[in-house]
Amino acid sequence: MITFKRLDHFHVCVAPERLEEAKLFYTDVLGLKLIDRPDHLFSSAGYWFDIGDVQLHIGVEDALPRSIRHTALEVTDVDAARRHLEKAGVEIVEEPVIPGRRRFAFIDPFGNRMELLQINR
Repeated sequence: MITFKRLDHFHVCVAPERLEEAKLFYTDVLGLKLIDRPDHLFSSAGYWFDIGDVQLHIGVEDALPRSIRHTALEVTDVDAARRHLEKAGVEIVEEPVIPGRRRFAFIDPFGNRMELLQINR
């Protein structure tokens, strides 16, 4: 049996030639804080970002076809998040209704799918 404590980080990939663009998207559009990455430990480039008590790691990989794979992040105001992303021209994807949750997904400019949700408590 495995006893899990918390999610530590999640990793998404971007094409190598778009890594700097991804850094700007995640800092300027999403407003994430760039944190130190021990670059000397890795053979490929990337960036790490702080998201509350979780981290987002971005690495490089040749482009992959679009997939339903995704990470879901709870936000305090899903409507405000959606308006912010729409204003920035980010692609929004409707999600099926799940009782007790208001949610949608977005596709970052590099093909990564992310779900934002607000739980009705």
